[in-house]
Amino acid sequence: MAPDPGLARLKNSTRAVIGIALAVATSEVCGLSLVASITGGLAALLALFTVLDPTVRAQRVSTALLPVAGFPVLALATTLHGVPLARDAAFLAVVFAGVHARRFGPRGHALGVFAFMMFFVTQFLHARPEQLPELFAAVGLALLSAAAVRFALWPIERRTPPAPAPPGLPGTGLARPTTRQAFQATAACAFALGIGQALSEDRWYWAVGTAWWIFVNTASRGETLVRGFRRVLGTVVGIAAGLLIAVPLHGAPVPTAALVAVCVFGIFYTAAPSYSWMMFFVTVMAGLLYGLLGVLHPGLLLLRFEETAIGALGAALAVVLVLPVTTHAANDAWIQRALHCVRASTAASLDRLAGDPDADPAPHAAELELLLGRVRMALAPLVHPLSPLRARKARARQVLGLLDDCAREVRGLVAVAADPQASHDARLAAACWRVEAAVETLTGSREASEPTAPLPPRPHAAEPALAHLHGLEHALVALHVPLRTHPRAPLVISA
Repeated sequence: MAPDPGLARLKNSTRAVIGIALAVATSEVCGLSLVASITGGLAALLALFTVLDPTVRAQRVSTALLPVAGFPVLALATTLHGVPLARDAAFLAVVFAGVHARRFGPRGHALGVFAFMMFFVTQFLHARPEQLPELFAAVGLALLSAAAVRFALWPIERRTPPAPAPPGLPGTGLARPTTRQAFQATAACAFALGIGQALSEDRWYWAVGTAWWIFVNTASRGETLVRGFRRVLGTVVGIAAGLLIAVPLHGAPVPTAALVAVCVFGIFYTAAPSYSWMMFFVTVMAGLLYGLLGVLHPGLLLLRFEETAIGALGAALAVVLVLPVTTHAANDAWIQRALHCVRASTAASLDRLAGDPDADPAPHAAELELLLGRVRMALAPLVHPLSPLRARKARARQVLGLLDDCAREVRGLVAVAADPQASHDARLAAACWRVEAAVETLTGSREASEPTAPLPPRPHAAEPALAHLHGLEHALVALHVPLRTHPRAPLVISA
């Protein structure tokens, strides 16, 4: 139900299914084992899911560098599989390095995630050293298949999700958010590893994987706690679905493959708007893969829940006790970035209406939807039903509502600008200037004084572009109150 401007999520999800299916089919045609084929499929999924550089050229470079990060970890993990103490120490080192690499932007993030998952997948599949050559082959074929689909068969890149860490948060050493998070994630994974192994010597890695993924794309203590709750929720519902879907199949290849494809689509389609739904599809897919491997039973799904709960608990303890990062600065940075995107969308729409064929507001509108998803994640701790901060909850809800109004007006404006019959007049330029002025006031680009000039009357319904600009201006002016008052002050809503 979430908006999907330009059908970007639909296209990316469909392309992911094609890329991963091609990767698995290539492994099978080459005669590789089931373990290698699954490894290749997961490698293709990661290549399509985590490589999010802002340009296609940069994405090609990051994809080419994935084996540099993944192959040594894959070799290390399989070699140490029978040496628990050394394996555990190496896993925690990979955790720290993978999170710390996020300081280098989207490429560091992608390489860190890929390295971690190469270690994880060897535990998931119980890979042995003698399988290493075919694992290398499967991963290499998978990355080539994913790259062929992404860059040749279906190159649809326009805008990518925002980086995990918000812009505008300086710092060095332990003051740097990514450094703090590296220590937090390592502590959480160490807790999950120890308790998880006490619960199961064979499936402990689910606890570590849970702790790791909870820290992906979070930037504060509150975000991490809410993400942990949503991961547990999605896992519980996914386990229930797995009992009804995966267990009765008994690993039958054809229906299992079809359902895995559905799960892959669901993972990509729901990742941005709903972490709980994404985890639902991840959990169902894991159950289906266990069925293919012939080890699925209801008790294994129950163990999956227990390990997930341990990992979530470890993440919660780490963000509260180990170098905690507060949420206020991160929230403000994401909101300001979304407001700048509103201004860019408006300016591009005005240029398109003025007759500029090269002006395209659609990418800005798509980026705005992604940024609003990031804002919702940042504000989720404040609007959670269990939050005791009533004034901040009310203010956060008002901000989210008004930003949603902005996004709705931007989508309408972009749709009008795409109509070749739409016209341009001087009133549109004046309205666009007022929108830019409102954004500059909210982002601190000009003196932050409360607007006193009356807003113009609502235009006639026959003037859709002007109507959308008018609605956008009203929403931006209304944002002045919740964004320009103290976070803990009572919220006063003017009539």
